[in-house]
Amino acid sequence: MAKTFDLKDDSVVVVIGSGAGGGTLANELAQIGVDVVCLEAGERLSITDLRDYSQADSMLGRLTWLDKRIGTGDLHAALPLFVCKTVGGTTVQWAGATLRFQEHEFKTRTVYGDIEGANLLDWPLSLRDLEPFYNEAEDKMGVTGTHGIPRLPGNNNYRVLEAGARRIGYQSVHTGNMAINSEPRDNRPACRQIGFCTGGCAIGAKWSTLYTEIPKAEATGHFELRPNSMALRLTHGSQGCIDGVIYADNAGNHFEQKTRAVCVAGNSVETPRLLLNSESYEFPQGLANTSGQVGRNFMRHTTGTVYAIMPGRVSFERGTQMAGVVTDESAFDPRRGFVGGYEIETLPGFGLVNLATNLSPSAWGSDYAQILEKYEYFAGLWLVGEDLPQASNGVTLHPTERDQHGLSVPMIHFIDHPNDVAMRTHAFRSGRAIYESLSAESVFELPPGPSTHNMGTCRQSEKPRDGVCNAYGQCHDIPNLFISDGSQFTSSSAENPTLTIVALAIRQARYLADRLRRGEM
Repeated sequence: MAKTFDLKDDSVVVVIGSGAGGGTLANELAQIGVDVVCLEAGERLSITDLRDYSQADSMLGRLTWLDKRIGTGDLHAALPLFVCKTVGGTTVQWAGATLRFQEHEFKTRTVYGDIEGANLLDWPLSLRDLEPFYNEAEDKMGVTGTHGIPRLPGNNNYRVLEAGARRIGYQSVHTGNMAINSEPRDNRPACRQIGFCTGGCAIGAKWSTLYTEIPKAEATGHFELRPNSMALRLTHGSQGCIDGVIYADNAGNHFEQKTRAVCVAGNSVETPRLLLNSESYEFPQGLANTSGQVGRNFMRHTTGTVYAIMPGRVSFERGTQMAGVVTDESAFDPRRGFVGGYEIETLPGFGLVNLATNLSPSAWGSDYAQILEKYEYFAGLWLVGEDLPQASNGVTLHPTERDQHGLSVPMIHFIDHPNDVAMRTHAFRSGRAIYESLSAESVFELPPGPSTHNMGTCRQSEKPRDGVCNAYGQCHDIPNLFISDGSQFTSSSAENPTLTIVALAIRQARYLADRLRRGEM
């Protein structure tokens, strides 16, 4: 029987969110023996609920966070970013790419220098600090290409990418470091190359906190999951420490869970939104915001998509969706006209309807139909590069619009930095060269879609004036309040963020448990 904690039990740690950060952190704490209540705004699905995009009942609508958000700048107004609202968070939907930050990406202010318009800052930790936790995270997630775990086989889309990349001179090309089992592991099967990974892995070969961390936490007797529980506000006592979390269930009923400490892992929009919505007389700008940095420095990765019609049949939907990567361009080399670097990763079309909608949104008629009839001949890749933090990019609260809970609706503002534009231009040329080297019939360049790698907004900093939390995600202003997701990122790097979120969560759990043992909270 699942553990249940009383609402007045102030000995528990409340974790808000159950994705890569929250789900991992909650399990790590529970394994140590810390009592945890995990509040998740979305529903709990079982693995049998997951369906792939090839079926009519697509999972996309069921997984996506569809509560109102307003995008401005370069963002889509109605759907500025994509995250999931479900137990497991975006680890249910993610493609599984699991790469480490490089050393220089923790020290961007020192390495990149003063770049106009960028709000660069070094992390208060280094690659050496995080390496042992990267090791643990890779082992926990079963990351291919690490710890003796074999890599996945390459599908046709990867074979096209590899052939073109090597033809134009790239050297670091492989089927990726993926948190998808290449052999049975952790009581989960090996990948069967079903495809449609981002609809949710129907066999559980892909790591997701939904069926890894959460069940393991429940088995300890130190953990309670409360799905359909939307955190509304954090409360604090006279000493400024957090003492409760007010949340709402699906029926709109409000509850308050008393707590010893709170760890917020609601993604880079909901995390700062919760802090800003929790303003009080003592914290008129919102919690943990004496620096004014809560909500600032939103980063989304510099992305773009390249599709090509190849001379032969590819069938790029078959097999692992993100089936390979080229890492040669991820190094720091400002001679290219920009700082930072980017990865080149395989990408399918996500179905004919999706490709038709996005390949050329205004196209119509027989000529376009003839292009789409060659769907089986398409190959695709995704460009993922470092996005520089800017103080003006971020999350604020709408002055008048309210959601179903009466909370201010979040507004997300983002405009590309000139460095982003230069990087994307270079990356498009690289993607095009890969396919043209193989005599592609046509090449299509697609701009960024809704943000998926969402980072920043509550960043780590050595000095309280520069950020929101320290190297352990502990807020500078409030010692029993922690940031436990990608919001704490000080820079975005060229790499997909999930591995770093998990490594930071493991590190944070040890730090928090130690402080609890000492009676410091």
